[in-house]
Formats: sequence, structure tokens, C-alpha cells
Amino acid sequence: MKSVDAGLYDIVCVSPRNHMVFTPLLASTCVGTLEFRSVAEPVGRIQPAISTAPGSYFFLARCTAIDPDSHTVHCESVTDQGGVRDAVEPWKFTVSYDKLVIAAGAEASTFGINGVKEHAIFLREVHHAQEIRRRLLLNLMLSDVPGISEDEKKRLLHCVVIGGGPTGVEFSGELSDFIIKDVHERYSHVKDFIHVTLIEANEILSSFDVRLRQYATNQLTKSGVRLVRGVVKDVKPEKVILNDGTEVPYGLLVWSTGVGPSPFVKSLYFPKSPGERIGVDDWLRIPSVQDVFAIGDCSGFLESTGKPTLPALAQVAERQGKYLSNLLNQIGKAGGGYRNAAANLELGDPFVYRHLGSMATVGRYKALVDLRQNKDDKGLSLTGFVSWFIWRSAYLTRVISWRNRFYVAINWLTTFVFGRDISRI
Repeated sequence: MKSVDAGLYDIVCVSPRNHMVFTPLLASTCVGTLEFRSVAEPVGRIQPAISTAPGSYFFLARCTAIDPDSHTVHCESVTDQGGVRDAVEPWKFTVSYDKLVIAAGAEASTFGINGVKEHAIFLREVHHAQEIRRRLLLNLMLSDVPGISEDEKKRLLHCVVIGGGPTGVEFSGELSDFIIKDVHERYSHVKDFIHVTLIEANEILSSFDVRLRQYATNQLTKSGVRLVRGVVKDVKPEKVILNDGTEVPYGLLVWSTGVGPSPFVKSLYFPKSPGERIGVDDWLRIPSVQDVFAIGDCSGFLESTGKPTLPALAQVAERQGKYLSNLLNQIGKAGGGYRNAAANLELGDPFVYRHLGSMATVGRYKALVDLRQNKDDKGLSLTGFVSWFIWRSAYLTRVISWRNRFYVAINWLTTFVFGRDISRI
């Protein structure tokens, strides 16, 4: 949306939130390292034409259906935010299109495990991070109330993270930093009761080099994070039950086990790629219909292309977005911007993804950088403070606006000098 030429197209964005979340830094907002607004980029700042051009609009709504024959999208206005529903009834409407880009993302995978949606908190949206922060600070304050038993204190202050991918590991690292640097100083009465447990069915950071995985394990263990190998069988209001019968009590449960297709993506009658994603060809088009493209976590290459399904990573979606905006600009300049007008146009080079590497922070000014193309290749890998500096520098440059880059840098400096803000607002 940022790079599409507003002189060629009227740009209409339909989304249930009016901002983009910079998810790589979302874990830092849960413990006060960053403020929530630092990772939220308003739509109007991403593409100014949305706010100024007469034919361009933003609609706070969910897409419920797509009719490719009539080139229309069926929508329903959003009347709830962060799970809190307003009294206003949703309004249903349709939007016509000449070119349609589906970038609906994915949703957290629960694997059908009972109790996850009711009792766990995901970490994908700003309101998730806000809920984690409120719950964590509430439990810290409740544990100081007179009359609370030691067992109840231990439960309230036991933070359990399910999933050992980059998000789960980075959140565990941020949480352990918060405990060591802030809880021990400001909640000294309960500092011996608060603990973090990371539960993973296999190896943590399984896509990283084995040496980096071992380094992450050692660093997390040094920071007081307890690593448990196990599969969650059931989630109760105050405890997690593993498949071997082990019961793990918790006060805060964060679920970070990867993503899967949303009900909306599953409902679309388009060809699907492996994993029930929307199937696309080499140019990110949905080949069964005209003028419809799909990018990001909701899409995957069809098996007929011979290409593997790309991982659900921010860098994949960003690269696809840049490629597709250039392609749409090319189509528009060639006179194919209107509906059904690009069928015979030469599209040029297909989309090719080259992995730039993976990064993850593990707390205590330590991080991992894996610059291999894939798991089986050999390549450069780094650990320690230098990797942490690279991690911060790289993500600071990826934040979209200079305004938010300034916010992030100032938040980091403020936290370093004065510590984290522990106000429960």
C-alpha cells in the first residue's frame, strides 16, 4: 500500500484495525521496554493518499466474502476492539475493485486444544500485549496482598510461555530481563516467587543453527527461564496439563505456537496451497480468477509452480509487498489498471524470495543472528552483544516511519537510563 502509485490507482484499504503492527518489537511492549504506539503505524501515515485523495479510502471493517465475477468485496464494519464489543450493530456494505490484493495474514494456531482461546493470551496484536502487561502487573500487586498463601503467590507469579519459536523465546528473554532488573528492585517482597517457564514440544528455535540453539538454551537458563520439553494436552483456568500428565500452574499464560489460516481464508473458494493458504502463481496472482492477488501469511505457492511454501515471516510479506506494488504500477502504466484489462500483458520477472537470515534476542543484551539461506546451508552465525546490537539496529531501520523510529530509540534510551515503566494503566 505504501508503494502503489496513487496517481495510477484509487487506493481503498479494508482492515479491522487502522494501523500496522511492527510485530518483531511487540514482545518489548509487554514489559514496558517500548510503548505501544512505538510499534503501531497508522494507515494514513503509510499511504497519505488514503487521507487526501478523493477516490481513496480506509474502511474499518472485516472482509466477509469476495465475488470475483462482479469484482466486489463484501464487508462488515468493526464494532469491537480487543475483544470488547460495542453496542453499535455492524454495518454491511460492498466495495468494487479493479485490482484486489488479499493480505489478510493468519491467526494463532491452537491445534484444537481445549481451553486455549478461553485462558491463554496470544501475542499478535497490540491489545494482546496490553492484556499481557495488565495481567502481569496485576498479579505482581495481588501477590503482595496480606493473606495470600505461598502456593497462591507462586501460581500468580508463574509466567508460562507455550512455544519455543522466535516470538516465545524473545518474550521469555524480555520477561526475564524485566524480572531481574525491575521486579527484584521494585517488588522485593515477592522476587523469590516469580518465575518463567517456556514449554516447547521439540527444540527451541528449531530453524536456527544447532550452535545458536544451544547458546539460546544456555542464556535463557542463566536468566532463570525454566525450559520444559512437552506437549500441551489441556488448558484449565489456573493450570496447563501436559500429555504425560504433568500439571503446570500459571498466573499468566502466553500462547505462541505458530500460525494457521484464518476462517475467512478457509472460506474462500480459491485453489489452496499446502497448509490451506490461498494458492498463488509465480507472479502472486490467484490463477483461477482475474485481477486478484494474495501476499503474506495468507498465501502460498501452488504445488504446480514447483516452489515450496514460504515461511510465515515478516521479511517474506515485506518482500512480496514491494514486488507486487511494483508489478501493479507496471500494469497501470501499461494501461492494464482497470478490471479485466491485464490478461494479455507481459508481467516480467516472477517473484523470487531470498532469505536474508533470522534473528532473535534472548535477553541480557544478547541475541542470535543466523545468516544462512536455509537450515541445511552453511553460513555466518553470530551470538552475544554484537548480535544484540545488530538485532536492534536492523529492526530500528525496518520501522516504517521516522516518527516511530524516533519513538523506539527514545523508549530504548529511557528504559536503559530509568528502567521500565511499571504503571498499570
